[in-house]
Amino acid sequence: MLAKRIVPCLDVRNGRVVKGVNFEGLQDMADPVDMARFYNASGADELVFYDITASAEGRRLFDDVLRSVASEIFIPLTVGGGIRTLADFDRVLKCGADKVSVNSGAIADPSIIQRAARRYGDQCVVLSMDVKRVDGRFHLFAKGGRVDTGMDALRWAEEGVRSGAGEVVVNSIDTDGVKGGFDLELLDAVARRVDVPIVASGGAGKMEDFGELFRHSGMDAGLAASIFHTRQVDIKDLKRYLRDRGVEVRV
Repeated sequence: MLAKRIVPCLDVRNGRVVKGVNFEGLQDMADPVDMARFYNASGADELVFYDITASAEGRRLFDDVLRSVASEIFIPLTVGGGIRTLADFDRVLKCGADKVSVNSGAIADPSIIQRAARRYGDQCVVLSMDVKRVDGRFHLFAKGGRVDTGMDALRWAEEGVRSGAGEVVVNSIDTDGVKGGFDLELLDAVARRVDVPIVASGGAGKMEDFGELFRHSGMDAGLAASIFHTRQVDIKDLKRYLRDRGVEVRV
């Protein structure tokens, strides 16, 4: 059995780590380089770095901040934000990323998933999805959760994996920052459609939420931000909690 992964996330805007609720009301939290250094020593299995306004602002991800973050860690780094071309993949990988996350760029040009997988390998391509319920259906959102594409998120997950995405990050806008638990209904629905690792994002508020998440089949990793940033949950304590309850983790 593969060990379950605990993954902190740095949502970066204008070179600073920020966090909001339901993708709104973003507040400044910390310097990303300091946070990267902390998570490298805290027992995190991986780190995710999202430049959350790059796509909406139509610009490239901030290379200098990314290089500084990558230089501080010795755990896998997934990077996303403003990834629209293979040149963006190449640039981000050269800055120190291990995996590249595509979201709005793939919605605009779905072929980028297949082309990137062919060039860099499936394991390098992460399909990130921002999902929200609209009239009882799971809609896919773009531009950092600002634009409802009207697309069926579950069908999009299937298509992305079929094209070559080696991992799917499911960001629930409905539960983001609420700290009431992961969106298990959404996550289970995605797990029934794909056969690649799923990273659950949005809603973690306490250790028990991770325990509940990993009782559901298909969940490979739990991603969170504010509860780790504010030290509400310590990653080493969380892993001991999970291990004591029979969840395979790297301690």
